[in-house]
Amino acid sequence: MTPDVKKEKPEIIEFDVLDPNFKYEIAKQPGGEQIRYCFQCGTCSASCPVMRINPEYNPRKIIHMSLLGMRDEVLRSDFIWLCSACYSCYERCPQNVRITELMNAIKNIAVKEGYINESMKKLEEIIEEHGRAYPIGEFENKKRARLNLPVIKEKPKEIKKILER
Repeated sequence: MTPDVKKEKPEIIEFDVLDPNFKYEIAKQPGGEQIRYCFQCGTCSASCPVMRINPEYNPRKIIHMSLLGMRDEVLRSDFIWLCSACYSCYERCPQNVRITELMNAIKNIAVKEGYINESMKKLEEIIEEHGRAYPIGEFENKKRARLNLPVIKEKPKEIKKILER
């Protein structure tokens, strides 16, 4: 007896909504130059610690969708923001695609297009408010004092000037 296996219908991709130049746009970005070298071996996905936690995250799929020209789907995807930048895929890729940098290139295009993940927006707010990615409080400064390190003061005004530029 074989168990009942639900088969999902494959997603139909409409040819007229594909952007054949998307892969070239990515390739022009710093870090995206090697995208066309990917031959979909799956080493990146097999190496990815994020994929072990969230099986829906799949760097190979993101690259494949990018190569196909699924511009909107890729740029709007929350998955492009999940790369932990651990460089496991980067070190193992037989084609030297430099996937960690490739994900950053895709994120940069997404930001330019106005697609910014909510977690990144929150991070920007924290940086704007505190001048760094996390606030430094009394607890952290006491630990620093015990280690003979200088007190860190928040400088949000200086950071706001930088962010405005």
